Amino acid sequence: MNLSDLMQLLFIFVISAFLGVELIGKVPSLLHTPLMSGTNAISGITIVAAIEICAVQDTGTVGMILSFLALIFATINVVGGYMVTNRMLKMFKKKDKEAK
Repeated sequence: MNLSDLMQLLFIFVISAFLGVELIGKVPSLLHTPLMSGTNAISGITIVAAIEICAVQDTGTVGMILSFLALIFATINVVGGYMVTNRMLKMFKKKDKEAK
């Protein structure tokens, strides 16, 4: 990976981060849970891709570090999303069932 490719990837990453913050900031609170379900699916794809990059391709040290970080962040997103979804679903259970 040469310096030109690395700068291009870094530019795409920075633009994506700004775009993500801008888009998520404008989503009403009522829509956060359905949006989280979609991001969990995307993060699942990211996890599979990061594992594939770590295991199969010869990306060098930089590629290995970046794919490991992608794996960590995507895993945090998936686990957090499932925790929030589980908490939300518990809110809709009837109180009589929990008491028994």
